[in-house]
Amino acid sequence: MKNRIIVAVFYLVGLTFLSLGISLMILADLGAGPWDAMYVGLNNLFGLSVGTWIFIVGILLIFINALLLRERIDISAVIPVVTVGFLIDFWLLFVFANYQAPVLPIRFAMLVGGIAVIAVGIACYLQSTIARNPMDTLMMAIQTLTGKSMAVSKTMMELGVLVIAFILDGPIGLGTIFVALVIGPMIQFFYRPVTKLRERLCKESILQ
Repeated sequence: MKNRIIVAVFYLVGLTFLSLGISLMILADLGAGPWDAMYVGLNNLFGLSVGTWIFIVGILLIFINALLLRERIDISAVIPVVTVGFLIDFWLLFVFANYQAPVLPIRFAMLVGGIAVIAVGIACYLQSTIARNPMDTLMMAIQTLTGKSMAVSKTMMELGVLVIAFILDGPIGLGTIFVALVIGPMIQFFYRPVTKLRERLCKESILQ
């Protein structure tokens, strides 16, 4: 029971870090990842908060994934969608409500820091299988339908979303390229120590 609680804490901490990192990248205004750029583009064009668009798009993806994979609707996928959407609005609309764009070096530091925080967040929530992110499920659906590798399927998905973000005039720039190049290695860098920490905590809970 204690181990499940520990894993759940890692999951929630991971989503919290993920949302904070995404928010820092958006505020740095040097370009965001394809999905985040799309959400900001939707926010700029149609109103509603970034978090609300994360929820709307996430719910649509849950239904689309079920159709593509011919499976039952994954209700648990609502958990990360609602959580991340709520937390991003919390950071952008409350914590950083009075934020003013600083000088370029600080914005670049925010960009790099945001990517690092995202990597830590992903490394944390990957410790759990509580609920799958609908974007990850979409990647799996593309892989199933095309027969391509996971890497190719993810690239196809990201490029497609990037095109949509460009059409919506989302914030595409240095950060978009930077996150594409370094996020994978950074997740791998943080994943091992985070996994060791989780295993140590779970082991200690068993011994108590």
